Amino acid sequence: MFLTIGTDLAGVDAPASDFGFLLHKNPARPQAIDVTGGSAHVFYPEATGERCTAAVLLDIDPIGLVKAGRGKAAEGFTLGQYVNDRPYAASSLLAVALGKLFRTAMNGRCDARPDLAARPIPLEIHVPALPCNGGADLAERFFAPLGWTVDARPVPLDPQIPAWGDSRYVDLRLTGVLRLADALKHLYVMLPVLDDAKHYWVGSDEVDKLVRAGEGWLAAHPEKDLISRRYLAHRRYLADAVLERLAEVDGVELPEEGAEDGPGEGSVSLAVERRTTVAGVLRELGARRIADIGCGEGALVGELLKDPMIGELIATDVSARALIAAKRRLHYDDLPDRQRDRLTFLQSSVTYADERLAGLDAVVLMEVVEHVDPPRLPALADSVFRAARPAAVVVTTPNSEYNVRFPSLPAGNFRHPDHRFEWTRAEFRTWSQQVADRFGYTVQFRPVGAEDPEVGPPTQLALFRREEAR
Repeated sequence: MFLTIGTDLAGVDAPASDFGFLLHKNPARPQAIDVTGGSAHVFYPEATGERCTAAVLLDIDPIGLVKAGRGKAAEGFTLGQYVNDRPYAASSLLAVALGKLFRTAMNGRCDARPDLAARPIPLEIHVPALPCNGGADLAERFFAPLGWTVDARPVPLDPQIPAWGDSRYVDLRLTGVLRLADALKHLYVMLPVLDDAKHYWVGSDEVDKLVRAGEGWLAAHPEKDLISRRYLAHRRYLADAVLERLAEVDGVELPEEGAEDGPGEGSVSLAVERRTTVAGVLRELGARRIADIGCGEGALVGELLKDPMIGELIATDVSARALIAAKRRLHYDDLPDRQRDRLTFLQSSVTYADERLAGLDAVVLMEVVEHVDPPRLPALADSVFRAARPAAVVVTTPNSEYNVRFPSLPAGNFRHPDHRFEWTRAEFRTWSQQVADRFGYTVQFRPVGAEDPEVGPPTQLALFRREEAR
């Protein structure tokens, strides 16, 4: 089986061959790894300054697959263990190989080109033979909501005998502008989902895999139920567990997250874009000691842990349940000692001074202030800007003017049932400037997400810098 993924890095100030850095595979050196029942190979048919394409070739030995216990035939048809489409068609075998070959790229890490890894780039993916149990329309339903332009053409059973009709396979081509990490996660999930089969036993550990791979996009996908059921071999109780955890991690129940991209917004979910934008601001600041106040289930903390330059991370929340969920989500007990030593969890309220948070390089309040009753906002400002007094503070909050762009959000409603208010751009700027003037900070404002010419960006960000720290 075969897959290619390529780019010309159009609009990016870098040669296309830098794609090899993102994939962590040298274009000048073919590489191979052992996988169940065979081997997976990566090579580059082209790698120039103008265009770069990586190819994955999965060489499966049907006998080796049976010996590994992964080729059992359905309904006792013994010959089917050896004579089937597994060596030739994209399936869970290819998904597992992608996860092994490009694990670091799938996690969004690239120390050599961190800015490139964090930004959407033009991508083209070709899967010549993809089993599609549901037809070409299903591939469109699965990939199009993620920002892909989908060209799924049924493969005829025999081109010489049109009367035989089409096979269950499609020739799939995807084009779009996405982060490479997101694209790889989409493939990792969708290949076995479209095939509607897996070559290995599906148990509760698959729930963790799907939650990790689906973070930031699956919760808002209109076909999330079908995707979850198929990925988990139609085990309803496992699919329900995934949807419940996605609701905790990505806020699926919230109108903002369920319709967060808005019209023409692009393919990267707002939740992901917020995290990557805040992480980029912290890198720009050179912050080494950081607190995420109101960390929730730890989505931002997980993003920041990928940066080896951050020496200390403090995750705080007023909810003990949220901290437990964050530890579970981050697999805290399984982290290497070096990672655990960097990370501290504290139960703390943003409206009360906490000396444990004093003197840090940066404090983040990502989608926090709108959950605080307006009469308590002065206490929040005092605890963060006077008592903790970090060198920098990053605050993000919804832009209420953008709410009209969410089709599923009724007029006059907030994006989250727990929001106490949602500010316009002018209201956020007024509050931020007053806080900056009172506590000796400067403040600048940045958009998060594509700016609508009429109503602005979906999320607004304020960067405060302590004047004597500049």
